[in-house]
Amino acid sequence: MPLLCFDLITGRSENQIKKILDVTHEVMVNAFKVPERDRYQIVREHAPSRMIIEDTGLGIERTPNMMVLQVTTRPRNRAMKQAFYRSLVEKLEAACGIAPSDVVVTFVTNTDEDWSFGLGRAQFLTGELQQSPIAAE
Repeated sequence: MPLLCFDLITGRSENQIKKILDVTHEVMVNAFKVPERDRYQIVREHAPSRMIIEDTGLGIERTPNMMVLQVTTRPRNRAMKQAFYRSLVEKLEAACGIAPSDVVVTFVTNTDEDWSFGLGRAQFLTGELQQSPIAAE
């Protein structure tokens, strides 16, 4: 049930966006062992002047092809996140031509009580969805 929000500079084609979403979902399924149909993705497009993404002094050059990915999810351990980062940039570069320097990822962690998938219920708490063990750091 990770929720993925993609912030992109406007101008990509529908096919390019679909490929980014598909590749990212594949990486998510492999890295976190989520079910194939556990897919929640939102794309937000911005004018170039509305996305200022610098490098915190790391010397990373960005291009208009950059993207910011915010992953809201239950806790994942450090190794899982690091594997996700590596696999994501490798696959985005190979399949979409997005340079690793153009990919920024942030995780927002929450717990089972923070999710309602509809009907006004917290399905992890009601037992409608199976709870998985929380991955410790």
